[in-house]
Amino acid sequence: MPKLVADIETGLPPWVYTDPDFLARERDEIFTPSWQIVCHESDIAERGQYATLEFLGALVFVIRSEDGALRAFRNVCRHRAARLLDEPFGACSSRIVCPYHAWTYDLNGRLVGVPKRESYEDFDTDQYGLFPLALREAGGFVFVRMGAGEISFEEFIAPLAEEFEIYKTAQMRALGRITLRERAINWKIGVENYVDFLHLPIAHKGLDGLVGESYALDIKDGACVISADVDAAPARTLSAKAYRKFLPAAEHLPAARRRQWRYVKLWPNLAFDIYPDQIDFMQFIPLSPDRTLLREISYALPDARREMTAARYLNWRVNRIVNSEDKDIIERTQAGMGAGVAPGPVARDEIGLRYFAGRMRAALPECLEREKPASLSRA
Repeated sequence: MPKLVADIETGLPPWVYTDPDFLARERDEIFTPSWQIVCHESDIAERGQYATLEFLGALVFVIRSEDGALRAFRNVCRHRAARLLDEPFGACSSRIVCPYHAWTYDLNGRLVGVPKRESYEDFDTDQYGLFPLALREAGGFVFVRMGAGEISFEEFIAPLAEEFEIYKTAQMRALGRITLRERAINWKIGVENYVDFLHLPIAHKGLDGLVGESYALDIKDGACVISADVDAAPARTLSAKAYRKFLPAAEHLPAARRRQWRYVKLWPNLAFDIYPDQIDFMQFIPLSPDRTLLREISYALPDARREMTAARYLNWRVNRIVNSEDKDIIERTQAGMGAGVAPGPVARDEIGLRYFAGRMRAALPECLEREKPASLSRA
């Protein structure tokens, strides 16, 4: 079977963007061992408050437990595997009660109540607590992992550790609710577009008019890092002009960061948009080979200044247009991949695309094959 060149001068073959068997491989080899963001600790600050996440069939929740610590569990009852908690964010009193048969758990995940318990033979409730998951925090953000993995949390979060400290993210609070936007794409199309260096002046003329040629891409600690100066070019839209005008100085930031936008893309599917006025995370969640959910929310430090309120609104206005433009171009690309059209060469400047393709090929060597390997097909 002929193979693509391994030096990442070409894109990944089109079949990996449409094949369900390959997505199953990605689930097992890439996503199950990866760290996934759930929320900010301030979202679940009180005892009994919880946040849920559904990811490739895995049901997860994080809860503020009896002793005030955060704990993560599979969001399924140990009796008949019914989903326990439904809302993205919610609160329990002191118990988690399954809506199917009322098996009851305390906030530490212990099974404490079973209706008609006497009807179960040789039943030890200590063996039927909720399934725990690994949980870690950094900068106030809460991450879980579905299974064991070689990448430590420290290695995963290293590209953002300094950013979290500089921007005081642990003290931030949510500006709104979780936003879920479905796109007709494979998750890799969304990730590749996020780190695509050359499309900015073509597809995002408004954003390009804000940051111009200051838009720079680098690879740092295994992450793609983009930086841009918001005063770098003549603004082409009223929203961009107004954002520049109203954006106040964030005194806690170094001078070089007060007028800078930064984007950090972590492996495999998480990105942080870092602005002087707020920070957003964007999580690319696969739903199927050609459907992806963009899960995102904004956080910011408390700041009652009218200028800051205006700047945050204008930031949203600018990025709403960018998101609309991105929807068009990524769904165009997915359509071409679905038609089996192989992508062409990757420019030397596209270090983000090259790096991502290299990580994919290292994790799943099947990516080297022009056509789907017979060994990958389901029996």
